[in-house]
Amino acid sequence: MNPITSEIWQKITRYCAYQERCHFEVKIKLRELGATAEVQDEILVKLIADNYLNEERFARTFARGKSRIKSWGKNKITAELKQRGISQTVINLALAEIEQEYRENFEKTATKIFEQTTEKNVLKKRKKCCDYLLRRGYESDLVYEFVTKLEKGN
Repeated sequence: MNPITSEIWQKITRYCAYQERCHFEVKIKLRELGATAEVQDEILVKLIADNYLNEERFARTFARGKSRIKSWGKNKITAELKQRGISQTVINLALAEIEQEYRENFEKTATKIFEQTTEKNVLKKRKKCCDYLLRRGYESDLVYEFVTKLEKGN
C-alpha cells in the first residue's frame, strides 16, 4: 500500500471499529477521504476479509437498536435498511431476530402513548395514537387492533 492508501486504511478501520457500518456508509466515508474508485474497491474487499464489514451483523445490530431504543416498527426499520442497500434476505434475518421482544415493545409504546394523549374526543384520541404509531413504522393492522383493545379497556 502506498502512504495515502495506508492513511485512508487506518482512518477507515477506526471508523468501522467504532460501530457497525454497512457497505453504503463506508463507501460514502471513503469518497469523503478522497479515495479513488479502485482504492475504494480494494479497501472494501480487505475490510470484508478482515471482518470489519459484515452486512448481516450490521442489519441485526441496527434492527435491535432501533427496536429497543427508538421503539421503531418493522416498516421503518425495513425502509432504513433498504435505503442503505441491504438485501431483503438480510433484512428478514434481522427482523426475525427482534421478533420476540417486538410485540412487547410495541404494546409498551402504544399503551404509553394512549395514556399520555389527553384528547377528550375518543375519535381524535384514536387518530392521534394511531398516527403516532404508524409514523414509528408499526404495521397498520397491529396498530388498529391494539388501540381498539386499549379503548375498550378504558
